[in-house]
Amino acid sequence: MTCGSEQEFVKTEIAERIATVTIDREAALNALNSDVLGELECTFYGLNMDENVDVIVLTGAGRSFVAGADIAEMSKLSPMEAKAFASKGQRVFDLIEKGPKPVIAAVNGFALGGGTEIAMSCDIRIASEKAKFGQPEVGLGVPPGFGGTQRLPRLVGRGAAKMLIYTGDIIGADEALRIGLVQKVVPPEELMDTAMELAKNIATKGQVSVRLAKELIDRGMDIDLRAGLELEADGFALCFSTEDQTEGMSAFLEKRKPDFKGE
Repeated sequence: MTCGSEQEFVKTEIAERIATVTIDREAALNALNSDVLGELECTFYGLNMDENVDVIVLTGAGRSFVAGADIAEMSKLSPMEAKAFASKGQRVFDLIEKGPKPVIAAVNGFALGGGTEIAMSCDIRIASEKAKFGQPEVGLGVPPGFGGTQRLPRLVGRGAAKMLIYTGDIIGADEALRIGLVQKVVPPEELMDTAMELAKNIATKGQVSVRLAKELIDRGMDIDLRAGLELEADGFALCFSTEDQTEGMSAFLEKRKPDFKGE
């Protein structure tokens, strides 16, 4: 993986320990081609390692979040090239999902195919009232390839996922909220403020415990309840060796705001 200092399609701004990542390929409705995926990989690899970032907000430029994978590029792929393309997208989305820091998707418009898939790799999804979601790949003669067949049923249930994937139907933000695909729907003009307010709220908490909670939730989804509870107890105990735990409980008892250091 080679990361350049200047990126053409993925822009990052950092302020108040929050990174705002904007996919900016507006002429193509932010469709994901190999170049965009490569820039996303570099961006999230760097942010996951950046000690000055606690929370990440991901959005798209213009009227689209991500309109999908780039069909013009995909249409020319051989079977082996298609496998490599799908694997690259899955690797990038895994980097987002499994990274240590909370990622909030601010879905401003079209989130179709790869757009729904990248949103699902984020921890929390806030949608504009104008957002549209769907997995329309079967209309192109292929199933989802960037994780849709795996993440969607885990989020909305097997039946709802099968209906969306089999039909390729596009749903609005309210229906996405109803089935649990997104956590909140807001007017378009309030989207980024809402996402940033949430990010700032998370950033004020003890980051050791926030990151550990993310790991416990995600790892617990893949194991049985008893094993998950044991994992949780171990994580709970581990935090009693941190300065954040001492500060958090001391601040509560002293009736003041905690001053967490992330240690």
